[in-house]
Amino acid sequence: MKKQALILLPCALMLFAACGTTGSPSAVPADEAVLDGALVIQEQGNFSTGGTIVTSEGEFDPMQPWIVPQGGQTRHGDHADVFYQIPVGAGGYSMVFLHGYGQSRRSWQTTADGREGFSSIFLRKGYGVYLVDQPGRGEAGQVTGAGQIAATPDDQTWFTQFRIGLWPDFYEGVQFPQDEESLDQFFRMMVPDTGTTAEPNATVIAMSELFDRSGPGILFTHSAGAMPGWQTAVANENVKAVVAIEPGGLPFPIDPNADPATQFGGVSQEDFEKLIRIPIIIYMGDNISDADTGIPSQDFWRGVLESARQWAELVNSSGGDAAVVHLPDVGIEGNTHFIMSDLNNQDVAEHLVSWLDEKGLK
Repeated sequence: MKKQALILLPCALMLFAACGTTGSPSAVPADEAVLDGALVIQEQGNFSTGGTIVTSEGEFDPMQPWIVPQGGQTRHGDHADVFYQIPVGAGGYSMVFLHGYGQSRRSWQTTADGREGFSSIFLRKGYGVYLVDQPGRGEAGQVTGAGQIAATPDDQTWFTQFRIGLWPDFYEGVQFPQDEESLDQFFRMMVPDTGTTAEPNATVIAMSELFDRSGPGILFTHSAGAMPGWQTAVANENVKAVVAIEPGGLPFPIDPNADPATQFGGVSQEDFEKLIRIPIIIYMGDNISDADTGIPSQDFWRGVLESARQWAELVNSSGGDAAVVHLPDVGIEGNTHFIMSDLNNQDVAEHLVSWLDEKGLK
C-alpha cells in the first residue's frame, strides 16, 4: 500500500488528509501533489515527555460518584507536550523549539498577523520540527503542585519589555505589524504558569527525553527558555547545535570563590566544557543602545547583549564555536524580542540557513 502524506496549503487555508473516511476531503498522495507552494507533511503527531506521578493516601472506591473527593488516586503531571511534523524528504537533523516566559509553542508556529512562523519556514527547507510546551504551560498545563494564576493586567508592560515600542507608541521602523488585530492576537498568545512541579528540573528532563526520541537535532531557545536549553545541551549528546534567540541567561562557569547568589545560571567547569563542544549562535534584535538610555527595557537588553558577547569570547578562547549576531550589524533592522515572528522573520531564517550550511547542519 502506498504511504500517503498530509498536504498543507499556504497560510493553512486547507488540509487534505489521507484518511479514506467517507465525506472527507480527497486524499492526495505526496508523489502526485501538484499544488503550487504546498507544504507536504509525511508524519505528524503529539506525545508527552518527562513528567512525574503523585499518589494520594487512602483507597479509591469506583462505586462513589465522581464529585466525592477520594484518596488512592494518581495524578500524571510535570511533563512537556510535544507537537511534531516531519516533511517529505526530511534531512538528517531535526529542529526542536523551546519557548520563553509567558509563551507556548505557538511562538514558533505563527505570527501575530498570521504569517508562517519559524516551524513552517524550516519545514519548507526540509527539517523535521518538534515544538514544545514546557511543563506548566499551554497544553502541558497539568502539574503536581498547586499554584495561583494571577489575573493582573500587564499587556503594556510586555509591549515595552519586548521592545515593540514605548507604549502606546511603536518604535520607528519596528518589524511588528501595527494594526489593531495583530496587537490583539499578540497579547492573546501569552499563557500563565499553571502551578509548580514536583521535579525542579522537569523541563530539562522532558527535553532530554525528547532528544532521545527525536535523535540528533538543533535546539532553538527563546528568552527564558535559554537556561533549561543550555542544561539540555549538556545533558543530551543528541543536541548538535544551539540557536538562542535573545537568551534570558548565559551559562558562565561558576567561580568557586564567588558568592553563588551572584552567579545566576552558572554551570560547573565540566558542564561548560561539554556545552562548548557544539556550535552555538545567539541572535539579538534592534532598539538596544550602546550606552545607558534611562529606558529600562532597552538597558536590560543591552546588559544581555554585553553578557552574550563576553560569554561568546570566553567560549571561543576556550576552543568552542560561538557567535553573537546583533541583527542591525548585519543589515537586518527593526527586530523586537520576538525575532522568529517579526515581519522580517524570513530574512532572519535565511541568515540562519547560511550559518547552518557553514556548520554542516542539514
